[in-house]
Amino acid sequence: MFLQNKNIVLGVTGGIAAYKAAELVRRLKDQGADVRVVITNGGKAFITPLTLQAVSANPVSDSLLDPAAEAAMGHIELAKWADLILIAPATANTLARLTAGMADDLLSTICLATAAPIAIAPAMNQQMWHALPTQENLARLIKRGLLIFGPGAGEQACGDVGYGRMLEPLEIVDLVVEHFQSDSQSSAQTLAQTSAQTLAGQHWVITAGPTREAIDPVRYISNHSSGKMGYSIAAAAAKLGAKVSIVSGPVNLSTPNSCDRIDVESAVDMHKATMALVEQADVFIACAAVADYRVANVSEQKIKKTADNDDMSIALVKNPDIVADVAALKTKPFTVGFAAETQDVERYALAKLAAKNLDLICANDVAKAGQGFNSDDNALRVFWTNGHHDLPLANKQQIADSLVNLIAEKQQN
Repeated sequence: MFLQNKNIVLGVTGGIAAYKAAELVRRLKDQGADVRVVITNGGKAFITPLTLQAVSANPVSDSLLDPAAEAAMGHIELAKWADLILIAPATANTLARLTAGMADDLLSTICLATAAPIAIAPAMNQQMWHALPTQENLARLIKRGLLIFGPGAGEQACGDVGYGRMLEPLEIVDLVVEHFQSDSQSSAQTLAQTSAQTLAGQHWVITAGPTREAIDPVRYISNHSSGKMGYSIAAAAAKLGAKVSIVSGPVNLSTPNSCDRIDVESAVDMHKATMALVEQADVFIACAAVADYRVANVSEQKIKKTADNDDMSIALVKNPDIVADVAALKTKPFTVGFAAETQDVERYALAKLAAKNLDLICANDVAKAGQGFNSDDNALRVFWTNGHHDLPLANKQQIADSLVNLIAEKQQN
């Protein structure tokens, strides 16, 4: 019973996934946790307090202005009682309210009044999840240290398919257990504190996103990179005190707080911008999906389709190798590469590590559904000379936090 003697406040908000809250309570209790439920008015539209009271064996709290509960300052008592506040499901509205620091209902007030960690399990329509305001709110909450559990991908109640599904109760319980195991060992907190001290005063340069190689004024060659992994790494490094410069290809992402952003289009542009910054950098991370080749002769006018040109050939020339050129500098920064592969991932990654004189290389299998390019999740195997470390499938921001801590550790060795 990994959660023995742990007090968990479960916040249930107004999403269809609220029906899973009863099962989540049961599974938390199976692991030994004492669970007290706080439900919003929206949550009560999907599941009754009586159900949650029955499965938790504790009264369910639903009002900030309950005279009986507030006679003993009930919201403060719950905030102090909790070892963890877990909000599942956490709607887009809930994320926005937490970001704004609102305190006009019981759950949001408890979140402001607690010193306990707060974990949220997002649940919403896939378009709402990908909407820029939601992602900006999420980035701010992550920066404040909130734990993000999910979301998962799949078919949604509205019929859409994509990210936004709340994780299944057992998946959430596993993440809660993992949190307390890390906390009990003080490993995550200690490493984060050490990294924060180590990164203060450092300059990290990170490339992110795709490049675009022009064919003519309206067409280009590119790839499926969204830039999410690079931007997540930038946010993680900035959070731990580093000065961060992002050399970014074309992406639909907001710049993380405290980061400088240099926008580029082509691989040649990215190479030029990177080399101008990197000689003063302590760490360089080549996370961008840079085109290996560019068009030899870009047409000045749009290439027209005609009746006699069913076939067309485009001559390509090799682009500069940004990470190899950085690693070849006389005084090079700690250099981290990425190997996005569809087969023989380990073999290609190790070959690249050696051939390009890298300090670390992060290998990911982009052929696997639900991770890598254009996904919210990723999984990495990080290699260095005579060693490796696995970062299992998780939200890209969680992967980034772990990776930045690993880089900080390896810098010291």
